[in-house]
Amino acid sequence: MKAVVQRVIDATVTVNGALKGRIASGLLVYLGVARDDTTHDADWLVEKIPHLRIFNDNDGKMNLSLLEIIVNQQKEAVNGMGVNHEKYVVNTNNTNNKTTEDTELEEEREEGEGNIDIGGSVKLRGYESSGTIGVLAVSQFTLLGDARKGRRPTWDKAAPPEKARELYQYFIEKMSAKVPCESGEFQAHMQVAYTNDGPVTILLDSALP
Repeated sequence: MKAVVQRVIDATVTVNGALKGRIASGLLVYLGVARDDTTHDADWLVEKIPHLRIFNDNDGKMNLSLLEIIVNQQKEAVNGMGVNHEKYVVNTNNTNNKTTEDTELEEEREEGEGNIDIGGSVKLRGYESSGTIGVLAVSQFTLLGDARKGRRPTWDKAAPPEKARELYQYFIEKMSAKVPCESGEFQAHMQVAYTNDGPVTILLDSALP
């Protein structure tokens, strides 16, 4: 499974003029499913992408992951609202021989304060946009194109539509359990608009050692 990961300060995907997915900032992910891919490949990307340290810290160095950015900004937003007794826990464990930094935000609020929805107003540090911080996943079978011979790419390595749809939806479901995840429309002609911040673009391939 291949992914092109771009650090963005805004990204939208539309189909026939209708908005299908939008993030104010975070990561735009183009996802290509290969013929031999399985859920193991999707799990690898779901684990890798939100932990990529490609966001700037206070010193301007790319040292923070999307998960860390979200937790830090949620903490700042909650503190700014004067909510007491918040508790932030970052869990590190080992799954499938991979080191994970599963991030869990636990908020302990005083009785009677009710729930506070801060997902729509959190911002990446230094950015002026508001809205969802997370991942925008867009299906992109052309990542599997082979243009080494001739001038017309071939798509022999791309998964058939049924399998590609299943793994694409699986990726979105698993990613949504970690961070907010918007998506495009599978097998549709989409228009994707975004602002790459940096620019920062990372290529990932679950088949590579």
